Amino acid sequence: METGMAIGLIAKKKFFAALLGGFILLGGLAAAFGATGTAFALPLGGMGDFYVTFDKLEGTGFQFIPHVGETGNSDASPMVRNKIADATVYNLHIYKDLKLPTGNWVRVNITASKPTKIKGLIQDARFIDANLKFNDLAIEEHNTQDFSKNWGQKANSVTITDAKIVTDYLFQSMVNLQGAKISVEDIKAPDTSKDK
Repeated sequence: METGMAIGLIAKKKFFAALLGGFILLGGLAAAFGATGTAFALPLGGMGDFYVTFDKLEGTGFQFIPHVGETGNSDASPMVRNKIADATVYNLHIYKDLKLPTGNWVRVNITASKPTKIKGLIQDARFIDANLKFNDLAIEEHNTQDFSKNWGQKANSVTITDAKIVTDYLFQSMVNLQGAKISVEDIKAPDTSKDK
């Protein structure tokens, strides 16, 4: 005689309570941004791929170095690490696509309608689609077994336009998000531009 056993049921009340609690905390974070517009030492990472798009970035103190980092699918994936000492970003949009237990997809959006000021930007990227302009660009190569120190690029300043970046880690020593909005929307499928 067979007995039916349910595996992997969703406790809907607990799920929606946790989801609502998360949105309330996210709303509190947004309110803190709204009051001051500034956050200090803000890391984003450990949640798999997320996307950063913007119309224009003007930065100083640019570094570009090879890096191996953790993604949502791998403990060690090749990527590039961008470091910018000071940056101003225009029309910033950061988003993450999430699959719900129901099988539906949602997108969490963070946008800034006014220029975003960032100090101490570090970003690990797996895909970059953008126009780049450097001032005083230098490419350095060193004879070492550590590939992350084997070569790199430096520039006094960088201008990036029409950018779409797939990243797995983003850190800012200080970020000023004026005109920030956080929203969640239903989507039919996740963004797959990183797979092209």
